[in-house]
Amino acid sequence: MAGGDIERGVKSRTNDNYTSSSSYLIEDRETQWTSWLVPMFVVANVAVFIVVMFINNCPDHFHSRFEGNCVARFLGRFSFEPLRDNPLFGPSSATLEKLGALQWQKIVHEHQGWRLVTCAWLHAGVIHLLSNMLCLIFIGVRLEQQFGFVRICVIYLLSGFAGSVLSALFIRNSISVGASGALFGLLGAMLSELITNWTIYSNKAAALLTLLVIIAINLAIGILPHVDNYAHIGGFLAGFLLGFVLLPRPQYGWLEGQNLPTSVGVKSKYKAYQYLLWVVSLVLLIVGFTVALVMLFRGENGNDHCHWCHYLSCVPTSRWSCDENQT
Repeated sequence: MAGGDIERGVKSRTNDNYTSSSSYLIEDRETQWTSWLVPMFVVANVAVFIVVMFINNCPDHFHSRFEGNCVARFLGRFSFEPLRDNPLFGPSSATLEKLGALQWQKIVHEHQGWRLVTCAWLHAGVIHLLSNMLCLIFIGVRLEQQFGFVRICVIYLLSGFAGSVLSALFIRNSISVGASGALFGLLGAMLSELITNWTIYSNKAAALLTLLVIIAINLAIGILPHVDNYAHIGGFLAGFLLGFVLLPRPQYGWLEGQNLPTSVGVKSKYKAYQYLLWVVSLVLLIVGFTVALVMLFRGENGNDHCHWCHYLSCVPTSRWSCDENQT
């Protein structure tokens, strides 16, 4: 997108149903929750995009630095910016910046820390919105049915925040929007949930390999220009650790023991390695968030501490440049 916008893109994927997704090839003995939080998140993101387009009002507030007319002018004030300015069929950079896009200068020097949250509810265009919402439905609904809305809400929101923080540490000259930091958090939680509940899964290797391939493909997409892979990585790492903290399943022996007489010995609710992963992950989350936020609000540039990290978000080739202000 013109003006140095960076979209947090993520491709949707399909699920194979057993009693769960392809990563959950296990007989689920627990009652499934009714998914309402994820659909509500989808509605909220769509509603925000409609409001953004209403405020953008391309015909009356033409922000483009390129020549061209608004796209789909029959939509009136909901028409899109010219494709040369925004090929994703969406608002202008100026509108996104005004309404809460992630921008390092405003967060650090103008003390607008709220942008770390609001940017995750903005989208660069219809294409960006649809890809993220489809991914949220495919991943989020199944997780919410298995683990309930409270835990999935915590993972979604904290992962989105973590993605924003990492983006702000490494991206200085562009704005960034999108929910894919939160979506990658759900992918990370799926992976850690599979690991921490390893002993109660069937077809473990196939499920793990499938999930790792999906994650690798989505992260690889992030090395394209104008895609904020820092948000993907930050969200994924936070979700991965949160999965160990929030998504361990009790042993079957413990579940079955609840129906036995109290005189019968009952196994521990969780295995020792689950407790260990819980403690280590919680410590890493606290330390990671603390260090990242201190660095951010001190105005430090993450690239000064990691001279190769810029390749995580964009790899230059003969076909494109990684200039953050590239059109």
